[in-house]
Amino acid sequence: MKYVYCMTPIQKTMRLTNLDISKILFLDIETVPEVYKFDDLDDTTADLYLKKNKYLQERDDLSNDEIYERAGVFAEFGKIVCISVGVVRTNALGEKTMNMKSFFGHDEAKLLEEFTDMLKTSYNMPKHSMCGHNAKEFDFPFLARRMLLNGIDIPNILDIAGKKPWEVNLLDTMELWKFGDYKHYTSIALLCHIFKVPTPKDDISGADVARVYYEDDDLERIAIYCEKDVIALIQLFLKFRNQSLVKEENIG
Repeated sequence: MKYVYCMTPIQKTMRLTNLDISKILFLDIETVPEVYKFDDLDDTTADLYLKKNKYLQERDDLSNDEIYERAGVFAEFGKIVCISVGVVRTNALGEKTMNMKSFFGHDEAKLLEEFTDMLKTSYNMPKHSMCGHNAKEFDFPFLARRMLLNGIDIPNILDIAGKKPWEVNLLDTMELWKFGDYKHYTSIALLCHIFKVPTPKDDISGADVARVYYEDDDLERIAIYCEKDVIALIQLFLKFRNQSLVKEENIG
């Protein structure tokens, strides 16, 4: 018996050029270790952290403090301090516009609840999608894990358990650039460079976020940095569709 595979309407819609960009929520998150220094950990957490990173610590001959600098990338040992999102719309002149919003603060549960409320209100339908860079490996699972750890129900768009592949409306520009090459990692900075996407110069990088958070207590600076990453993400996505970029004066 011969089986014929037919693409569902949702799968057809998920083709990049067919997606309604106004229904895509572009996002980036910034994370920090739950405590700033390794010595601030309780004994059990410290022991579990070192066990999790034993191979890297021994391979690179790192001290406990040095290996702990990676803590912010693990949902078990880090926390989210900022979620920046952006949407693309069309104005009365037919020009693309970009609107930004950030959820940030010291209270992770509060910012996650605010973000979740927005998702449930505006991005909870089958035709809505979310997009990030390397987000399927980092941002999306980190968000879902931290929601569970804070006792927050995972919104439908992020709750992928049991869903068929074509029912998962999560997009990743790094995955799109791979074209099936699973060993290939490309940073958003490199992609923006080769696609000639303008990226504003920053006074901080991802490596500085924990210091700016714990030493400078400057969440607004982190939010500005995070929003710039979302702007770059949206412009790159437009390049992937061979479309014109959003003009700087139409970003707000």
